[in-house]
Amino acid sequence: MKKIPISKLLFYLIIGAPIWMFLTWLVWPKKKLTIAIVDKTILFTSGQEHASLNWILRNNKYGKTSTDLYELKKDYFGFFPNKNRKFDLKGLERFSEKGLERLSQNAEMAYFTDTYGVYSKEWYLEKNIIERQRLLYGGLSAQDMLFLKKMKAKKKLIITEFNTFATPTPENVAKDFEQTFKIKWTGWVGKYFDSFDTTQNREIPRWLIDKYKLQNHNQWPFKKSGIALVNKEDKIVILEYVTHLVSEIPLIVTAKKERQTYQIPKRIKYPFWFDVVQTSRTNKIVSFYDIKTNKKGLEILANNNIPPQFPAIIAHYEKDYKFFYFCGDYADNPISQGGSYFKGISYFRNLFYNDDVAAERISFFWEFYKPMIENILERYREELKSHKH
Repeated sequence: MKKIPISKLLFYLIIGAPIWMFLTWLVWPKKKLTIAIVDKTILFTSGQEHASLNWILRNNKYGKTSTDLYELKKDYFGFFPNKNRKFDLKGLERFSEKGLERLSQNAEMAYFTDTYGVYSKEWYLEKNIIERQRLLYGGLSAQDMLFLKKMKAKKKLIITEFNTFATPTPENVAKDFEQTFKIKWTGWVGKYFDSFDTTQNREIPRWLIDKYKLQNHNQWPFKKSGIALVNKEDKIVILEYVTHLVSEIPLIVTAKKERQTYQIPKRIKYPFWFDVVQTSRTNKIVSFYDIKTNKKGLEILANNNIPPQFPAIIAHYEKDYKFFYFCGDYADNPISQGGSYFKGISYFRNLFYNDDVAAERISFFWEFYKPMIENILERYREELKSHKH
């Protein structure tokens, strides 16, 4: 019998790997987990604001029923974009209290990915406008809050994210959320920008520059990368790399015990939107943000009552209720959906991103968000199964 050379064998294995990965995914058994997903910030049918959650659900074969997997474009509550600038609103606002009660009985968990909403200019001009304008739909509503309380009372898993209870949520609903889950928004949100040079970076919101100039004698002296912080009164704080920052990007840092529980790294960069939140001792801080400043930067933070370290993930996973708050826009990630049909694709994850690019967000999905969500869902599903037996 003729021997196949090792090099040829390896070639066939590499070429055949995607086929085997897809076939393995195809025959992998489905797992039913009924999730009420709420997303109010969908400008395009790509559904990016909850795309990475959907990726994980599909890759792990979680289904809304024992036969149907989740569909990105239809299996959620919130804003539904249509053709010709039309849209449908299918949020929890349509439900009566009876309907919300029924939903809280049927759903095994809730995930609020984004309640920021959609604004008129963004929608009618069909692009991601960086000006502030009139709200078409958004904010946590009284019905959303009632549903969350019902889920909490039934000890069902609740995951919420950045902007669930910040602007444009009405103040009374935000207070209700804060009291119910023992967390408090400081009024500050922030984001990393890979360049503050207005001639180079068109992604910097116009209002951010205008407001800063208004507050600082018409000056915008920044050219490098850094972090912009905005509070609900529109006060703007800019921390520029080298001038104020020792490390240009916020880092998410996790202690050893939590790293082992959720299979996440000790530290990872986070270059997207986050909020500065406080929590009571009822909750546990799983991970925290670390903004590494020099003396000058630390003074700016202190003058604005912003701590250099603050929660990134807050959890209360106890017998009385199960709740997570991700202090960032974690489910919003430009991850390609195609990869979700391949079992074991994580082993090749390093091929999908270049960690040297400061602003890239794909590494955050692979190294942090994906293992974290998979661990939370797996643990919760095991608990559900043990309760049924």
